[in-house]
Amino acid sequence: MRWDELTGDRFPEAVKEAAGVCLLPLSCIERHGHHLPLNTDLLIARQVCLRAAELEPAIVYPDFFYTQILEARHTPGCIGIDPELMVRLLENVCREIARNGLRKIVLVNGHGGNDSLIHYFAQIQLASRRDYVVYVARPPYAEQAAESGPVWETTVDGHAGERETSILLAIRPDLVHKDAMPADGEGLPLGRLKPLRDLGVGTGIWWYGDHPTHYCGDGRPATAEKGEHWLAVTSQALATAIRAIKDDRETKRLQDEFFGKMEQH
Repeated sequence: MRWDELTGDRFPEAVKEAAGVCLLPLSCIERHGHHLPLNTDLLIARQVCLRAAELEPAIVYPDFFYTQILEARHTPGCIGIDPELMVRLLENVCREIARNGLRKIVLVNGHGGNDSLIHYFAQIQLASRRDYVVYVARPPYAEQAAESGPVWETTVDGHAGERETSILLAIRPDLVHKDAMPADGEGLPLGRLKPLRDLGVGTGIWWYGDHPTHYCGDGRPATAEKGEHWLAVTSQALATAIRAIKDDRETKRLQDEFFGKMEQH
C-alpha cells in the first residue's frame, strides 16, 4: 500500500492491515554513469518495497531521497544535503510515521552511500525514549540472486553496472540509454588510494578516488531478465523480513527496558 495514494479515511484501516509496519525506501539523486537516470536508486528502492508489500502487507512511505551523497556533488544534477539536516529530517519523518500509528519503521536502503548512515541512525535511536522501533532491513538477497537464475557476467559491479542497468531495463527500459555505455573500461576502479585501502585505511574521498565519473562496472551485459530475477528474489527476501518484524516483540521490550534503566541514573 502506497502511503501517498491512501485517503485519510482509509489510512487507519491500512495501518491495521500492515500490522503497524511502514517501509521507508531510502535513495538519492545522483549521477549513474552515462546511461542511467539520476533517480535510479529511487526507482529501485521504490519497486522493491512495493513488490514486497504485495507479498506481505505494509505501508510504503513516499520516495525519500534526501540522504548521503556528498561524494557526487561534483557531478551535474546531484542533490547533496547538509549532514546535520539529513539526520534531523530522517528523525523527523520517523516521528511522523510513528505518530500516524506505524510504530515499526523499516529502513530499506537503495543507495550504497547510505550504508554507514543507516546503521548510525539506528544506533542513535538510543539517545532518547521513543514509542517506536527503527529496523534496518538487510536480507541476504544479493547472495540468493547470485545462486539462481541468469548468470551475472561481470566481476566488477557497484554503480550503474550490470545489476542496476538490468533492473532499470526490467522496470523502466525507456530511461536506459544503451548507446551511451562506454566500452573503454571507464567503470573499472582507478585505484588512486589503493596503497592505503589495502592496509585498511579509509577516507571520505575513497569513492571519488576510484570512480570519479560515478560508474562502477559494465552495464553492457545487462538484460531485463536478470533485472526481473533480482527484483523477484529481493522482494521475496524483504517480505520474509517484514513477517519477522511483525512477529517481533522483543526489540521494543528491550528498548523500553534499556530506557528505564538509563533514566534511573
